Amino acid sequence: MGSDNRRTVTIAVIARLAGVSVPTVSRVINGRSDVAPQTRERVEELLTLHGYRRRSSVRGTDAALIDLVFNDLDSPWAVEIIRGVEDVALSSGVGTVVSAIHWRILSAKQWLDNMRARFTDGVIFVTSMVNPPLQAELSRLHLPVVIVDPAGIDPQAAPTIGATNWAGSLSASQYLLGLGHRRIGFIAGPPHLMCSRARLDGYRAALAAAGIAVDDTLIRPGNFYHEAGYTAGTQLLCLPDPPTAIFAASDQMALGVYEAVRKRGLRVPDDISVVGFDDLPEVQWCSSPLTKVRQPLAKMGMLAARTVLRLACGETIESPRVELATDLIERDSAAAPRHP
Repeated sequence: MGSDNRRTVTIAVIARLAGVSVPTVSRVINGRSDVAPQTRERVEELLTLHGYRRRSSVRGTDAALIDLVFNDLDSPWAVEIIRGVEDVALSSGVGTVVSAIHWRILSAKQWLDNMRARFTDGVIFVTSMVNPPLQAELSRLHLPVVIVDPAGIDPQAAPTIGATNWAGSLSASQYLLGLGHRRIGFIAGPPHLMCSRARLDGYRAALAAAGIAVDDTLIRPGNFYHEAGYTAGTQLLCLPDPPTAIFAASDQMALGVYEAVRKRGLRVPDDISVVGFDDLPEVQWCSSPLTKVRQPLAKMGMLAARTVLRLACGETIESPRVELATDLIERDSAAAPRHP
């Protein structure tokens, strides 16, 4: 239906079509549990069919609530993105619901059911695998969607907010090369993520531009978390000819490398240089403050929130794909190698 029909349908109309009272429909809309399952299902089907949208209580905007969906919430960078989204939401008088779907189909289905009951005005996905059925359902509900740090979806499916991952990785790798490092280990992120692939490609491009052949034994898989950095860092340090520097594709993995270095009785950067990617607040407390590529996580969240609110208000956005600039922050964890 068109937007005019969605705005004029009332609870009373839905109640009449469902054969229930207006208070029953209101209880379904507000997520109350004191409604029989069959009745709830019938009312929700009619609400969806007729595109009913709860009126906003916010003056000057058509949005009252946005959903912010992560795969997982056990990462400091998630907090930074939430902070950015919340800054915009609070200033706009809009509520935010934060969820984690943990990559599981059942979790995604439960989130979708709960989201329907809330009558959310827009959705922000953060590195979530938004599969075609989910995209189709959100489209059917006329919900604007914005994706932060997209995981490889069709760029036409929804507007996306990302960072210049390739350029950031290139600059960090070139920085290490400029210090005199020629054996640079790289700990990658999950290969299904666009940002991971871009960071690996930036590392490879820097070596190629310097005329250095890529040594695949210096590239280790990771998942952006501390444990992967520790495991991969240990493997690299145990090589017969270990690297003189390690570039980890996330700050958390870089901190894992720090622990691997410590357990071998070595020091950063005296024995090995380490560079990370993200600029999480916690890395400033390292014994050797971490040199890293800074991606503006909070700004990414702010831009995603502004974009989804604009879409919810029926505005047109200028570009479906936005990449915010990264920059290299030089601290104390990288130095010239002792034995180039």
